[in-house]
Amino acid sequence: MTIRHLKIFIAVAETGKMSLAAEKLYITQPTVSQAIRELEEHYNTLLFQRLSKKLYITESGKQLLVYAKQAVDQFERVEEKMAFVDGREKLCIGATMTVGSSLLSPILKKLSEDPTLDLYSYVGNTAAVEEKLLNAELMVGIVEGSIKSHDLVSIPVVDDSLVLVCSSSHPLSARETLTPKDLEGQPFAMREIGSGTRELFEWYLRKKGITVKTYLEANAMDSIRQAVLTNSCMAVVSLRLMEQEIKTGSVRIFLNPSGEWNRSFKLVYHKDCYKTKGIQTLHSLLKTYQTPNYPRQHPHGIIQD
Repeated sequence: MTIRHLKIFIAVAETGKMSLAAEKLYITQPTVSQAIRELEEHYNTLLFQRLSKKLYITESGKQLLVYAKQAVDQFERVEEKMAFVDGREKLCIGATMTVGSSLLSPILKKLSEDPTLDLYSYVGNTAAVEEKLLNAELMVGIVEGSIKSHDLVSIPVVDDSLVLVCSSSHPLSARETLTPKDLEGQPFAMREIGSGTRELFEWYLRKKGITVKTYLEANAMDSIRQAVLTNSCMAVVSLRLMEQEIKTGSVRIFLNPSGEWNRSFKLVYHKDCYKTKGIQTLHSLLKTYQTPNYPRQHPHGIIQD
């Protein structure tokens, strides 16, 4: 039995449904069901009656609920006190390359206004950030890719969208509309394996049965940007990373109206992590960031399926 078990139990008792508890805790319903089953086996008692697809807390469950709330409250008090050293909280943040290039600096600047926060940040791809979270080298991450581990909680916080980009001198730049077949055999500047951006684009290519040429593979946006501007490469990147080039007219972008390139930046932390004041502040801050407005005065194309 762990604090996590008790938190899940409290959520089920308060919501009355495992599905609602799962939604509240950003975990799957089978995870909730397993936790309740393990608690019942541990205490050898029935905590909920399951009648007509509804849950009714038992007398044993009501008794455990009182103790569970007290235990969770005490645990969080301990975690809150121990999160601070010399009156300062150490907040280690991991960010993926896209987030690091577009949002991390203003986020860190805002967080640094709190004199009680001692900040450390790391930038890598989604896989690298996930590994460091699992190894407790980071407390929280902001990623655009898919998190694989069930030990991590992933909460969508900021909307984002990928766009197809090429230089204004590219042979396809004059087209108003492209189809997926137009991408066949085109040279592309690609993010490295482990990148959320690459994972989403490669999923799209497989779905459409398209093969492109990888001209450049890089983990730095500047390298991809130069390959687009000077080497006639195409790339699929976050709209946030090309705002300046769009304004100057040095690139042409193609939007995908189907929504298949839409995604979210996600706040990620370990399921057993105590959400300190710093993590809660970061969560609230991320909610203020919205998808950037595309400068409509500049022409763009469409990827039409």
